[in-house]
Amino acid sequence: MSVTQEQSAASYAPTERTTPTRAKERAAYDHALVHSILDETYLCHLGFVRDAAPVVLPTLYARVGERLYVHGSSGSRPLRMAGQQDPGLPVCLTVTHVDGLVLARSAFHHSINYRSVVVHGTAHQVTDSEEKRLALDAIVDHVVAGRAADSRAANAKELAATAVLRIDLSEVSAKVRAGGPVDEPEDMDLPHWAGVVPVQRGYGELLPSEDLADGIDVPPYLKGL
Repeated sequence: MSVTQEQSAASYAPTERTTPTRAKERAAYDHALVHSILDETYLCHLGFVRDAAPVVLPTLYARVGERLYVHGSSGSRPLRMAGQQDPGLPVCLTVTHVDGLVLARSAFHHSINYRSVVVHGTAHQVTDSEEKRLALDAIVDHVVAGRAADSRAANAKELAATAVLRIDLSEVSAKVRAGGPVDEPEDMDLPHWAGVVPVQRGYGELLPSEDLADGIDVPPYLKGL
């Protein structure tokens, strides 16, 4: 395999839908970058068309290799549509991290530092029971690593009430903005503070359930958050 082929194999092929019309220099298609952005959080926004109108829903997800599994209720519209339509439900899924508030001297040049991923594809409802269990465990562990093994597995009734969508990672792009403000040369001497306010995600103090049985200690995977 040539160097060019190796580079191509490690990247998603750009398409018309994954090529931005503005700030093209911020777009990236590298597998490692896309995976790192997806793996760092667990909330996505799933977009689809319902009754000729766009709908966007927030929901949990997890990445397993080159697939995303998206959690939902078996009674929700997108899950029913994905199960009824052949060859599936066309969707657009997005994930975004805000890393900083970029404050410029001019209002026009204010921005944010961010990392985002956009996935275009066709969602299919997971019907195989084993794949469904693995997908749900992956989603639980993606929110809190180690939690799936430290909780009761879903029973048949709960599995029937829960649905999972599968979306292959094929038409994918990342977009990243980093660095400070980009002000106009004539604005440099204005008497306004400029710079970046970092934004970080954190966890607060654990709040045990009021009905927690005596003698149950905080598990190590939670202490490490």
